[in-house]
Amino acid sequence: MQQAVKVETLPIPGALLLRPHIFTDERGSFRESFSVERYANAGITERFVQENVSLSRYGVLRGLHGDPRMSKIVQVLAGQAYDVIVDARPGSGTFGQWYGCDLRADEGTQVYIPAGCLHGFLSLAEGTVLHYLQSALYDPSTEFGVAWNDPTIGIAWPLATPPILSAKDAANPPLRRP
Repeated sequence: MQQAVKVETLPIPGALLLRPHIFTDERGSFRESFSVERYANAGITERFVQENVSLSRYGVLRGLHGDPRMSKIVQVLAGQAYDVIVDARPGSGTFGQWYGCDLRADEGTQVYIPAGCLHGFLSLAEGTVLHYLQSALYDPSTEFGVAWNDPTIGIAWPLATPPILSAKDAANPPLRRP
């Protein structure tokens, strides 16, 4: 049997790009989206306790959101998104640096986001469905947000038009430097 997931380390320490093997035939496809054993072998040892799904129109930008207690695994189930991680961990050698990649439903690629890093995404298709696994229950008292367009971070969002933002995300402050 082939390896169920290929793992690529990213420039932000602890962040990973995960490529589950997709089995295809005349009926369609099948992929294993999570396995405690296989993901532990890749270095992901947290227990995931909450699962979320968001549906976004084309041009919706969600983020940047973080929580020092929570790591995430994200994947697109329908559509396409430009997914971004920003290192917001005080004391990290890559604090304030970002990494972005396209996530497409047909490719099944996932991103592992370490606790304390920020996450955001831009929907690049109508009806983009993003799936999240979280290692901690959502708690608004520990969540923090940073402006999606903070010039000190300098994310190169692939924007064709101004993004559609929630009022909360539009009001997020810049990243506080330690």
